[in-house]
Order: sequence, then C-alpha cells, then structure tokens
Amino acid sequence: MSQKTPTRSNKIVQPARTIKTSELLRRFIPYYGPYKKIMFFDLACAALTIVCEMVLPMIMRYLTDQGMKDLASLTVGLVVKIGLFYFALRILDGFASFYMAYTGHVMGAAIETDMRRDAFSHLQKLSDSYFSNTKVGQIMARITSDLFDVTEFSHHCPEEFFIAFLKAVISFLILSRIDLLLTVIIFLFIPVMAVSCTYFNLKVRAANREQRNHIGELNARIEDSLLGNRVVRAFANEKVEMEKFQNDNLQFLEIKRKTYFYMAAFQDTVRMFDGLMYMVVIIAGGIFMVKGLIAPGDMVAYILYVTTLLATIRRIIEFAEQFQRGMTGIERFMELLDANVDIFDDEGAVPVEEIEGEITFDHVSFVYADDHTQVLEDICLKVRPGEHVALVGPSGGGKTTLCNLIPRFYDATEGRVLIDGKEIKSITLQSLRSHIGVVQQDVYLFSGTVFENIAYGRPGASREEVLKASKMAGAHEFIAQLKDGYDTYVGERGVKLSGGQKQRISIARVFLKDPSILVLDEATSALDNESEHLVSQSLDQLAVGRTTLTIAHRLTTIQNADRILVLSENKIVEEGSHKELMEKKGMYHQLYTSAYEAGA
Repeated sequence: MSQKTPTRSNKIVQPARTIKTSELLRRFIPYYGPYKKIMFFDLACAALTIVCEMVLPMIMRYLTDQGMKDLASLTVGLVVKIGLFYFALRILDGFASFYMAYTGHVMGAAIETDMRRDAFSHLQKLSDSYFSNTKVGQIMARITSDLFDVTEFSHHCPEEFFIAFLKAVISFLILSRIDLLLTVIIFLFIPVMAVSCTYFNLKVRAANREQRNHIGELNARIEDSLLGNRVVRAFANEKVEMEKFQNDNLQFLEIKRKTYFYMAAFQDTVRMFDGLMYMVVIIAGGIFMVKGLIAPGDMVAYILYVTTLLATIRRIIEFAEQFQRGMTGIERFMELLDANVDIFDDEGAVPVEEIEGEITFDHVSFVYADDHTQVLEDICLKVRPGEHVALVGPSGGGKTTLCNLIPRFYDATEGRVLIDGKEIKSITLQSLRSHIGVVQQDVYLFSGTVFENIAYGRPGASREEVLKASKMAGAHEFIAQLKDGYDTYVGERGVKLSGGQKQRISIARVFLKDPSILVLDEATSALDNESEHLVSQSLDQLAVGRTTLTIAHRLTTIQNADRILVLSENKIVEEGSHKELMEKKGMYHQLYTSAYEAGA
C-alpha cells in the first residue's frame, strides 16, 4: 500500500510532566455537578454517624464518674434509658450508613460512567495518527480498569475527609476541656505523622502509575498475541509468545512488589506513630490521674476519644492507598482527554445536502507530524464529477495519503482540498464523510450479524434496503446460503467469512450508504483470482455514476479508468489513459510490463 504507516510506539505518549494533584482535582470536581444533592445528603449522613460515635465516650464518662462518686444514683431505669437512647442513635446511624454505602457508591459509579462516556467521545474525534502511535491495549486500560478505582475515590474522598475533619475538630474541643496540655501534646504528633508519611505516599502513587501503565502494556501484548493466533500457530511460535508474555508478566510482578513495599512501609510508619500516641496517653494520663489532675471518668472518656481520633487517622491513612489509585486513574484519564484533536469542524463549517463530486487538490503538500516525512508535495489535480481516476505507483508514493485527505482522515499540511469548489474545511465532518464511501483492502467487520454489518452503512435502514444493497454488491447469493442467512454471526472481525465474502459485504455497506464520491483502496489486491473477479464486478457496478478514485495494485484492473495518475517521489509524474501512458513508455509502462511478466 502506498500510505505511510507510522511506527507503533511501545506505549502511549506520556506528557512531559506529571499532572499536579491540585490540577487533577480542579478538573475532576465538575463531575460532581449533576450529583450535588446526593453528595450533600451523603455528607449529612456522614455527620450523623459522627454524632453517634462521639456520644459513646460521653456516656461512658458519665457512668464512670457517677459510679465512682455515687453508685446509688445509677438506677436500673436510668441505665436502661441511656442504653435505649444510644441504641436509637445506632438505628439512625444504620440508616445513614446504608445511604452512604448504597447511594454514595451508585453516585461514584455514575461519575465513572460519565468519565468513560467523555473518554470514548474524545476518542471518536482523534485522528488516524493518534491510533497509529498508540496501542489499543493502553487505550482500553484507560477507559476501563483505570476508571474502576474512580468509583470508590469519587464516593469516599469527600466523605472520608469530611468525617476526618469533623472528628478532629470535635475531638480537639472535647479533649481540650478535659486537659488542654495533654491534648496539645497528642495533636502535635499529627502533623509530624503527616510529614513522615508523605514520602511513602508519593512513592505509592508513582508505583501505582507504573503499575497502571504496565497493565496497558500487558493488555496490548495479550491482544496482539490473541488476534495473531493463526500466525503464531502457523509458525509454531507458541513458546516464543509464552516467553514474551511471561517476561511482561514477571515485570508486572516486580512492579507490584515495589508497590507493596512502599505500602507496607507507609502503614508501618502509621502504626509506629499510633503506638507513640497511645504511650503518651497512658503515661501522661496515668500520671495526671494519680496526681488528681484528671478524674477516672475523664480518663476513660479521654482514652475513648483518642481511640476514635486514632481510628479516624488510621482510616484516612489507609484511604490514602485508595486515594492514590483513584488519582492515578484520574491522571491517566486526563492524559487521554488532553490528546490533541487534530481534525475538527472549523468555525463556520456548514453541512451540505448534495455533492456533485468534483474534487480539486490546490497545491497540496502533506508531511507526517511525528517524523516529518514528506509524503506529498505541491499536488495540483482536478477530478471531474463522475470521473474514474486510478492512482498507481511504487509503495510509499503517497497514493493512500492523497485519498485520505478527501474525507479528512488527515489534513493537508499546505494547500487546499475542495469539493464542488468548496474547501472541505468549510464543510462539517459529519456531512463531508456522509458523501464519501471507502472500500479498503483490509476489510473490518464488526462482531455481530451480516445484516448489522451491512446496515452500518446507513443506520436505521430497513431490511428491504439492506437486501437490495447486498444484491447490487453481488453478495446476496452467498449470504442466503449461510446457516442463518443475514442473521449469521460473522465472528470477531468477520473471521468466519472468507476474504472475498467480507469484501462483498463491505461493498454492500457502501452501496447502502450511496455516496457521491468513492475511494477504492486496493480493494481486490488480497483476493484470489475468482474472488477478485466477483468483487471487481461489484466494484464496477458501485462506481457507476460516482466520482471514483481507485488505488491499484494489480494494474490490469484499471485499464478502463478515465484517467490514470502515476505517483512517485511525492508527486504526480505521469497522467493519462492506459493507452496514452503505454505509448509514452515511461514509469507506467515499466510498472505495467513488470506486473504483466509477473502474472498480475
């Protein structure tokens, strides 16, 4: 084929810098917009659970002090009332916790769904160059597994920090009333703990990012091997594929090993500070109680509040792992959204209802942006409505690239492409492409039925219209003989059909679309002689009355073209009919003679 195929890189192009947490949160917060009421009620329920938790130490303080001072005042009735009051609070706590666990998680899943929608929508706008340089496995990881942790993150992040803030404030106020000095000592440990844990926290995030990226590589490796399984078996290279997979798999294990090391160090640091804070409470609190500075009830309440505070800190620290996984997922999601949309509707672009089919290339040049390879240089060409123009030439001469500029799969680096005298950038992409039909050598059929694949040419088409299109494409006869006819499942990428059958289905799809401009990109070069003959007949019928550009590999198939263009070294070097070009005895004559001698 004449289109330059950019080299596929080993991984998706990474940004020059890691996106800051503050920037990620700023861009992520708008996703809460549609769910503000749910979030508000979720935080209200979180506050209610805090009330229930904070009441218990006060109850224990009261019972302990009353028992020490005047045991007779603690009647059975009073104790039962206090117990029932606490149980009533726990019932409210149960309802609040249920709402947080159910509705809060559903909100998180809805945000994940919205993000996946935006990611997929953005992917639809990206140009061929992006997909040529990005592994599908990496893209899949970013819109599936990377977003799984966002559900937990988006629900728990505001909830956990809100609870932690309220508990810290309430605990400080209550503990300060019991003993201010001891409270200040305890709370001084918190910022020291936070600083000590930050180092490991950042290491965990970096390891999580590396892990996510390698998952994408692993997915790409598996996809590549499974899709090419016939080639693998044909060359008896199962062992080679297994070795490559095992190498990637063991690398993933090493990355996870590093992740768990930092995670363990992180958690161990927290436990050490946890123990230090309890030690201070036991020693200092015990001394204060011995000297009569703290009552026994106050000491019990103090220990319970400190336990609650430490449990909250521990929960936040443990949530940090989930936080980092969520931030990694959001970061990789944002990187996908930051991929530049190279092809888009210009301001003022309008749809067109009908196209006559005149195509003009006005001093068009094209250079690939990734490696700056010049593919086309100063091309001037006019194709008349209904004219059949064939493009021939050595591989890499720019034939496919020239045709790809018409539906704007790429945009010209210099010059203009016009249809019916209108620059194609002034026409909306949807409208432009709806008038152009492309039949390629490498046919892509979607996983589904024959009917669904043909109907893809015009969504909503009736069964009668699909049957008519397949008959025009010469596909109806073989389709009718399939096990389930038009409802036959074609398999992934149409693996259950032959090359000629897939090609005729793709032609039926274009017949149904009924475009004004037709591009045939070496549509028969991969077929056997019998299939080529059948498909060529279908293509000849498809080209009637349409402006047609044919990229030819077998030159015997384009002898009847109205005009033949020979592209070489980025330019049109010869132009004319088959007879005229043969008489010139130039490059076309050389190509045709070589092909004829080779049996083409």
